[in-house]
Amino acid sequence: MTALRAAVVGCGNVAGNHAAAYRDLPGVDLVAVADVDPARAATLARRFGGRAVAPEVLFDPNLGLDLVSICTPHPTHEAVVAEAAAHGVHVLCEKPIAIDLPAAARMVAATESAGVRLGVLFQRRFWPAAQRIRRAIDDGTLGQPFLGHTSTLLHRDPEYYTATDWRGTWATDGGGVLMTQAVHNVDLLQWFMGEAVEVSAVHSTVRHPIEVEDTAVATIRFAGGGLATLSASTALTPGLGSRVQVTGRSGATVGLAEYPEGSEARIDLWAVPGAEAVGDPYPGGLAADLDLAAINGGLAPFHALQIADFVAAVRDRREPAVTGREAAKSLAILTAIYASAASGRPEPVPRLPVPVPVPQ
Repeated sequence: MTALRAAVVGCGNVAGNHAAAYRDLPGVDLVAVADVDPARAATLARRFGGRAVAPEVLFDPNLGLDLVSICTPHPTHEAVVAEAAAHGVHVLCEKPIAIDLPAAARMVAATESAGVRLGVLFQRRFWPAAQRIRRAIDDGTLGQPFLGHTSTLLHRDPEYYTATDWRGTWATDGGGVLMTQAVHNVDLLQWFMGEAVEVSAVHSTVRHPIEVEDTAVATIRFAGGGLATLSASTALTPGLGSRVQVTGRSGATVGLAEYPEGSEARIDLWAVPGAEAVGDPYPGGLAADLDLAAINGGLAPFHALQIADFVAAVRDRREPAVTGREAAKSLAILTAIYASAASGRPEPVPRLPVPVPVPQ
């Protein structure tokens, strides 16, 4: 079996999870890491292997890349995806896929036209707790969910937003707590509930020195008649972690909790006939301290599972677990939330445009 040649572009906090996964996967060679800051690229290369290269030479034919992970700031995803597609390189992109749906549509169109795979990192789908809830929907234990809730109630210091020049603005971050943190739970919610069709929402900036929201609430209506609520904030001290809960047409209700942030979520509610007892969703109490390295480290095993799925999809010529089209569904919900908050009325959830085939 010929080894697949992989690279990582963007050498910030989460890049190490990608580099470690490629390094450890049989049949994959991590051949390059790239960043606009040569020192960061060199540091990542020393830790995980591969050559440190400039982003502009990443797709040089001499490197012979088969796939690349994109861990750059949100607005830069599209340009890197387009370049990868033009060179026939499969792409695994960190969430969110983009900061607006037109960009996401162009990314999907570029990769589909080039015949390469586009996957997007939503590693929380690979939690055993999330998989268990999905199975309970599919096997009829829950039936189709009609009521849902997600909360993302976290702590961030002001320094989190001032540490880099791209966080906390509409132009470079695309949004606040919704776009950067709550998008994971929005993805899980729509994976469980089905197609979202309408949103009513408000958001505010109550604590942090940013122009985007640090607090938001919303109601979401789904195509099958289901309803859900959302709450999200980075203004808590201490943070309370995240939850997703759904009730199915069987009447059963199940939920998962992630606390502390970045840890493996656990089933904290399983209200079905014969349910086993569940434990304390906050073992050890609540902590105010935030350690981004620990958060990313706690998620590393689930990054590795999704990256392994993506590598298998490339080898088997199948779709990965989370495609670009699938990832765009959570972005569409966020788009509707921002639109509703701006208009003061319910807004429809937009659809990803059907790509127009690019002439060959």
